[in-house]
Amino acid sequence: MKILLSLSLLLALVSCAVCADEAPHAYWNPAIAAFEAADRANPPPQGAVLFIGSSSIEHWKSVATDFPEAKVINRGFGGSEIGDSTYFADRIVAPYHPRAIVMYAGDNDIYAGHTPQRVRDDFAAFVRKVRSFDPGVPVAFVAIKPSVARRALLPQISQANALVREYAATQQGVSYIDVYTPMLGKDGQPQQQWFGPDGLHMDHSGYALWIGLLKPWVDAHGQR
Repeated sequence: MKILLSLSLLLALVSCAVCADEAPHAYWNPAIAAFEAADRANPPPQGAVLFIGSSSIEHWKSVATDFPEAKVINRGFGGSEIGDSTYFADRIVAPYHPRAIVMYAGDNDIYAGHTPQRVRDDFAAFVRKVRSFDPGVPVAFVAIKPSVARRALLPQISQANALVREYAATQQGVSYIDVYTPMLGKDGQPQQQWFGPDGLHMDHSGYALWIGLLKPWVDAHGQR
């Protein structure tokens, strides 16, 4: 009887641990299920460049035509944090066997109160996870942008970017793409010219800037 009770308690503890791990990410299950349904209806290409992350990726509807030299898959889900992409990597990274991965995330992480160090560590965890499927897959981290709406968080954003840049420099095939500095004005402050009315999401000019900055990396790693 004691053994059965102990086994029941152990199973309950394991179940609780699994639920606790899933809880922060459960909100995104419908979005991930929608990606899977789209994949079944229209299987995406193998060996593509996978763009993944938060709303700056989700809203980038023209990403496939913006990089015509590469096959591209967009798996952005708005409002997500780095850890969400890591958690769902089994479902929205592994099946594609991407030739390379471009991540934009961290913006919401800082807004949620995560430290710059955690942003760096969470990105490192993402790299480890995707390389457990495809060893050595090139990964680019697009710097956290200096949004007008999040001007007050600029010190934390700048520090997170610096830490990710330092981490990337120690890793084979991990790149840091600096969109942060070009988006600042001469006064070192965020500029409305890159953003829509909310001061958070980019407009056409913001994406045009990003295309020019990302194109050399995407073309080099995603040639058809």
